[in-house]
Amino acid sequence: MPDGRRKLVVVAGPTAVGKTAAGIALAERFGGEIVNADSRYLYRGFDIGVAKPSLAERRGVPHHLIDVLPPDGDMSLARYQDLAMDAIAGIHARGRLPLLVGGTPLYVNAVVEGWRVPRVPPDPALRAALEAEAGCDGLPALAARLAAVDPIAAARSGQNLRRVVRALEVYEKTGTPMSAQEGKGPPPFDALELGLTMPRDRLRAAVEDRVAAQLAAGLVDEVRGLLALGVPPDTPAMGSLGYRQLLPHLRGEADLAGATARIVADTHRYVRHQETWLRRNPRLVPVDVTRPDWLARAADLVASFLVRPEPGPPAGSGAPAAVATDSR
Repeated sequence: MPDGRRKLVVVAGPTAVGKTAAGIALAERFGGEIVNADSRYLYRGFDIGVAKPSLAERRGVPHHLIDVLPPDGDMSLARYQDLAMDAIAGIHARGRLPLLVGGTPLYVNAVVEGWRVPRVPPDPALRAALEAEAGCDGLPALAARLAAVDPIAAARSGQNLRRVVRALEVYEKTGTPMSAQEGKGPPPFDALELGLTMPRDRLRAAVEDRVAAQLAAGLVDEVRGLLALGVPPDTPAMGSLGYRQLLPHLRGEADLAGATARIVADTHRYVRHQETWLRRNPRLVPVDVTRPDWLARAADLVASFLVRPEPGPPAGSGAPAAVATDSR
């Protein structure tokens, strides 16, 4: 890899746009390895509904941070960032090109922007106590308690119970407001960020085709099998698109057609969220995957990037800016 010890290529985009195939094609072309930035690829046993790369695809191109958690596991943002940075460092050490591929905006930004994230592991007992307090006294009372010690985090968390609990957890464990422990920059890598796009009508059709293909491939049986293995229905992974919507069907509370419609509707909603993030990221170079030459264009962008001299430190990088990490 020419002169690219600290270079990083990002392949981002909404669900169903083709990030996995693009990442593999670019990795094969440029001698790269893929670091997963999709939060649901982390879990073993969750394969069909998350469109995880096949074992054959992973044998052809090295993949990192896939199947690293048990089905009932949890991943904090801080831990993901550490694992991703370690994987990228290893790829650089082998003289290869790291490609960060996925559609979880929080993960991509934490790596590319060099976020400072509180290194406070979850405390299940404290969380349970705080959630019980919210159940007894109401969420506004718990939010007011947070506002007294960390008004910035309180304003950012609003009435989101998970965020309020996390901010209080960090404060209780460290004695320092979570907002004072967060920030971003300077960026740790010279990064090229490719944002795969598709016209909205084509993307809607791709989502519907994807859901139909997943159901035909056995998604219902996959969810049924995970439940039979004892995976609790309230785990983070079971909250994934395609899984939580099938739970009422498997309990006999909804027919498959209704559950399928809910998967499609919720996926469209998540795609809109992803597209909002994509529009707000000025670093992303758009690549329309409906153009016949889109992959050649993406490859040309990567080739030019790899021979480009590394730029100097970005302006203002000496003073880290605050970020909203939701660093559970």
